[in-house]
Formats: sequence, C-alpha cells, structure tokens
Amino acid sequence: MKITIKRVYEPYSEDDGWRVLIDRLWPRGLSREKAHLDDWQKEFAPSNDLRHWFNHDVSKWEEFKSRYITELDGQSQAIGQYLSSLEKHPRVTLLYAAHDEKHNNAVVFLNYLENRIFRD
Repeated sequence: MKITIKRVYEPYSEDDGWRVLIDRLWPRGLSREKAHLDDWQKEFAPSNDLRHWFNHDVSKWEEFKSRYITELDGQSQAIGQYLSSLEKHPRVTLLYAAHDEKHNNAVVFLNYLENRIFRD
C-alpha cells in the first residue's frame, strides 16, 4: 500500500485511491460530494487543544510535531488496526484542508506512519 497526502481542495483524481480526511473539522466551503471522501478519521487528527494552540503558527512547528506525535502514540494500536483495514487498497491519500503544504497535521501523520507503523 502506498500512502500519500493531498490538500482536500485539490481536484479529485482516480489516482488518489482510497481518500481519507484526517482533519478534525470539516473543510470550509466544501461539499461532501466535491470532497469525494471514502472515509473521515477525525480521531487521528490533532486534539482541539493542540489545534488551537498551534493555530498554523510556523514558529510552533517543531513543538507541534512533538505534541502531535505524543497524541498519536497514545492511539498507535487503533491506527495500526485502521491501517490493516486499508490493506486491500493499493493507494491511500490522506486529505487535509490547511493552506500550508509543509506545516500541517497530514505531513506529521504520514511521517508517523512511515517511521512508527510501517517499520514494525
């Protein structure tokens, strides 16, 4: 299985495979039909407290990553089970709504999956 990330506002493509939104809040101004979602895993998104604290402030990026990884570690079993359920999909695209393509929860989540889940 190959996992990639993509901004949810980018055009849908069949090449995206199974599309999973990993934001806690629904993206503004986007209909469910236009989003072309297969799943919404908001429980794997940063907590409301962490999301509010970060507020997309790049100066907090390193601390945000550390705190978010701690939150993900607390859910590693659930994340592993969810990934097992996705094995039938050759390609999975994690979707996010943030404007910043380098400093968002999807970047951290994908890195988490690659470094903690897939290495086992």
